[in-house]
Amino acid sequence: MSIAPYAPSTTTTLPAPRAAALRDAFASGRLIRAAGAHDGLSARLAEESGFDAVWASGLEISAAHGLPDVSLLGMAEYLAGAVAMHRSVEVPVVADCDTGFGGSLNAAYTMMRYEEAGVAGVCIEDKIFPKRNSFVNSGQKLLGVEEFATKLEAAKRAQVSTDTVLIARTEAFICGLGLQEALTRCHAYVDAGADAVLVHSKAVDSHEVMSFMREWEHRAPVVVVPTTYADFSADEAREAGIAMVIYANQGMRAAITAIRDTWATVLAQGSTAAVEPRIASVKDIFAISGMDAWLEMDR
Repeated sequence: MSIAPYAPSTTTTLPAPRAAALRDAFASGRLIRAAGAHDGLSARLAEESGFDAVWASGLEISAAHGLPDVSLLGMAEYLAGAVAMHRSVEVPVVADCDTGFGGSLNAAYTMMRYEEAGVAGVCIEDKIFPKRNSFVNSGQKLLGVEEFATKLEAAKRAQVSTDTVLIARTEAFICGLGLQEALTRCHAYVDAGADAVLVHSKAVDSHEVMSFMREWEHRAPVVVVPTTYADFSADEAREAGIAMVIYANQGMRAAITAIRDTWATVLAQGSTAAVEPRIASVKDIFAISGMDAWLEMDR
């Protein structure tokens, strides 16, 4: 999509009803469940399924472009994906903004552009730009605590609406730096203005995030992404006091498997007859995309 040059707003606040809803949900103490998506359709399917929010996944957006999640795309592509999701659903969209796409000025500009687009939450992580996906086994490097705190401060100063949620993501566990480093970083990030912290882990069980929760004492809402510790339940998250659980990429992974199976069957059998009973109808696509409402507008 074409993005106009940014011009600072002359108003003191921006209307952000979904940002306010997200902030209220964090404040309420109830568990927020978010589903990863990469475009309007995948976001709408997440909303249709009953998720409380949509995670504009950097991994999914990169993969949808046929590229790995190693900072090859720029803010324009990620923002376009988040905007498409925001326009397609009524639940809050939380954007995975990687490292803020550069230094402190880039982080500030990221906040400006995502906020003016209506995105409810912006998540920035403490890796060095360019970053690699957390599940790549090499090249994981973190910014110094003070340098990343400065980046968060810049993003917060650029924020216009008091409702927009800034989430600071630490990759301390991903880099093998342990509990104390994760705690030190998250305390510094909240001091710098973060509204919530995302504590990422690729352990095979939940022991890292649970150890963090025991020591954190609920200073700010905590977000987790249980990709590798898949048996971690919503009930366990609630009991631990976790604020948000993000199922960041399962939707895309399920779609890849289904599409592969479908095309393999079509090629093997020479027609689509065998797959038609188990795939969505064209009418279903019309319904999801709001065909009837658009045709009504044209009458």
